Amino acid sequence: MIKLSMFQSGEMVMGRWPGSSLYYEVKVLNFNSNTQLYTVIYKDGTELELKEVDIKRVSGFRQSGGRSRSRSRSPSRRRSRSRSPGRVTRRSTSRTMETRKDARKEPKVKEVQEVRLSPVVRALWCFLLCCLLALSVLAEPSLLPPGAFFMIFLLPTITVILLLMCSQKDPSLMNFPPALPSLDAVWDVQVFGLVVLWFFFQALLYLLPVGKVVEGLPLRSGKRLKYRINGFYAFILTALVLGVAHYQGVDLSYIHANFLQFSVSAMILSVLLSLYLYVRSCWVPQEDLAPAGNSGNVIYDFFIGRELNPRIKSFDLKYFCELRPGLIGWVVINMSMLVAEMKIQKLDAPSPAMMLVNGFQLLYVADALWNEEAILTTIDIVHDGFGYMLAFGDLVWVPFTYSLQSFYLVNHPSALSLTWLVTIITLNLIGYFVFRKANSQKNAFRRNPADPKLSHLRTIPTATGKSLLVSGLWGFVRHPNYLGDLIMALAWSLPCGFSHILPYFYIVYFTCLLIHRDARDEKQCRRKYGSAWNEYCRQVRYRIFPGIY
Repeated sequence: MIKLSMFQSGEMVMGRWPGSSLYYEVKVLNFNSNTQLYTVIYKDGTELELKEVDIKRVSGFRQSGGRSRSRSRSPSRRRSRSRSPGRVTRRSTSRTMETRKDARKEPKVKEVQEVRLSPVVRALWCFLLCCLLALSVLAEPSLLPPGAFFMIFLLPTITVILLLMCSQKDPSLMNFPPALPSLDAVWDVQVFGLVVLWFFFQALLYLLPVGKVVEGLPLRSGKRLKYRINGFYAFILTALVLGVAHYQGVDLSYIHANFLQFSVSAMILSVLLSLYLYVRSCWVPQEDLAPAGNSGNVIYDFFIGRELNPRIKSFDLKYFCELRPGLIGWVVINMSMLVAEMKIQKLDAPSPAMMLVNGFQLLYVADALWNEEAILTTIDIVHDGFGYMLAFGDLVWVPFTYSLQSFYLVNHPSALSLTWLVTIITLNLIGYFVFRKANSQKNAFRRNPADPKLSHLRTIPTATGKSLLVSGLWGFVRHPNYLGDLIMALAWSLPCGFSHILPYFYIVYFTCLLIHRDARDEKQCRRKYGSAWNEYCRQVRYRIFPGIY
């Protein structure tokens, strides 16, 4: 049965801006009875497809001002009738006109006052967002269980706020979302089903018997777990499947149109996964628990993660989530934004800015999957338990906040000159070289310090039996991998221009995070290595940035 359209072509209505609770005056162009979507055009020329529930009639948004006008006239009329004829009448007439002018000005004065007050309120919201961001980076949930409880709700709040602000026509920090989104704007059963399907699709690719099998670092118990290295194969297969789907007519911009719903669905999935991980950890041997996640406090252990390497037979849940659904999902989201930009901006090809963001972040993800074995030496795998902190970070934080630049560019195009293009590309290549070279040296040294290929590197022996690198990039600054990461982060944001600070969230957050990590590492290494660390600091004076101690 074909549904008749409620709104007619050419009719002026109020359309909700996708991903927000704001309505703008739009003109209905046509109605597609197959998709049940209205094509509308905004005053700035933007054309979008909206559902019927996202459209309201203009009459519902207009307020009558007749009563206030009649009231403003009545005092003047009464005053003029009480006067006698002659010169007094002329004086009263002028006063009457002045009174009428003042009466007409009153609503405008009130409106101006409201406009002046609203930035103050929005500035308070902006200050709150900055405080939440600072707490998410600097709070130490490892110190007190209340910190972990706070972070469980803080991280989703920041994610939703960022997406709501970026989805507005004016994504300024001062333009805070005026209202909470409706339930339909944050939840959809079909979207949740797609998120779950994506998770299990990546799990299926993880189980494919392709790629080499390697051993991880020795655990506290002395055993070494085995891992299949096939992340890059999964990445290629995922790209082929998406390519076929796009060729068959699947609209990838659906992710952009329902971005907030996808993020909330991923949050729910991360919570469900975290609950499962905590419950199953109650029956594992003591030796399989993470050192920091066995405090006895339910909330803290739920957040940090009790079990070190939760496995279902050979399926390692933590190792799988570290690189697969979230990291590959990040690339898929970026591709969705690229398609959405072409559709909304009516482009025959993606803009240079969008291509740079997609290309840079694609390189970063492909590099991580190509060097998948290197993750086996990281703290996440070797030391941290798998709980809410890592589950939320892998499934929500990485794909939905790291893709903020591409999400921003869909509705906020940024023109780039050829000189600026070359500059940004050069900056990213420098950052990538530093990042990859530093990590390759570190991972090779951790796995086999006696490797002949590393014989040219100078080291400082420590009382623990390990050695500290003091040459190569690690003799230049103490954290060259952080330096490369930050340079790339800047290159990812620069294509968005300088109109708004929101696309620079990643580098601001990442800088705060790495400075905090640097301070934490300094404290731990000084306690662990003692005098050897003092000698290391004497030889390698700079911490992250050259010239900054």
